[in-house]
Parts: sequence; C-alpha cells; structure tokens
Amino acid sequence: MKVLPENEETGCCKRFNPTPWEDKKINFKDKLFLKDHVTSFFHIPVNYGRVMKRNMDKIEKAGAKAAEPLMLSDENSLWGTDIYIAVDKDVPQSEMVHISGNYLSKVFEGSFNNMGKWIKEMKLFVQSRGEQMKKLYFFYTTCPACAKAYGKNYTVLLAEI
Repeated sequence: MKVLPENEETGCCKRFNPTPWEDKKINFKDKLFLKDHVTSFFHIPVNYGRVMKRNMDKIEKAGAKAAEPLMLSDENSLWGTDIYIAVDKDVPQSEMVHISGNYLSKVFEGSFNNMGKWIKEMKLFVQSRGEQMKKLYFFYTTCPACAKAYGKNYTVLLAEI
C-alpha cells in the first residue's frame, strides 16, 4: 500500500495531528466515554475489531460520535484491556463513564514493539515535570490500515498526575 499524500484521508480514521498532544498538560472534567472490554492474550488483543465495530455501530446509531476522536486504552491486565471511547452523549445499552483529572501527554511514533521503551520514557517525562504517575492510558490514534496509509503510526501516552 502506498502512503497517501498529506491532503488526502482514508475515510476511516482522521489524519492525526500530534501537535496538540505533544508534551502537554490536559484536563478532563467529567469527559463522557463509552466503556467496554477487549480480551487480550499477553497484551495482544483477541477481539478488538469485533468490540470496536459493535461500539461504533451503537455510537453512530445514537448520534453520539465525538467531534474529535479519542479512545483510551487501559492495559490493566495481560488478559484484557478496558477501552474508553469519547462520545458527545449517552449511548443506549452501553456502560457510560465520566473521567476527570489532569494528565501529561506525550506522542510516540513507530511500531508497537517500542511500547516498553515508550512507557519508560513517559515515566521519566512525568518525573522531569516533578509529578507522580497515578495511571497510564494509551491513545492509539488510527487503526493499523490507516497508519499504513498515512505512513505514520502515532500513539499518545497520557499519564494521570
């Protein structure tokens, strides 16, 4: 697959702009998310596509799609990940949660094989700001097909402080 020109999009995932997320302090105040769970095997998602399709269908049917896409992953176990999809309003027959807090964000680009290195770098970044990390979320900015089409595979790490 060839990389798309900068002015073109896939029609699936929006092209990600890292600037608003790079080395920023972000505040969520009762930000609304649809929460679900993905089964994993040693942090490798098993049913991710099915879970995302089900939730995106419900979100679109409810007219709740957020203006700016944001999906947080809480890699809380070797066997599963809680996902949080930002929405503009409640989605029927879904678990809805509000997230509040202050976060430091940092953008990484490359293969997911670098995740361990990115986590260490994020911990150092948080410490360099004189903060302590309470929780770490991962924002995978595009699906794998769109990352290939755009020629960039960005991941944002958000550390709750």
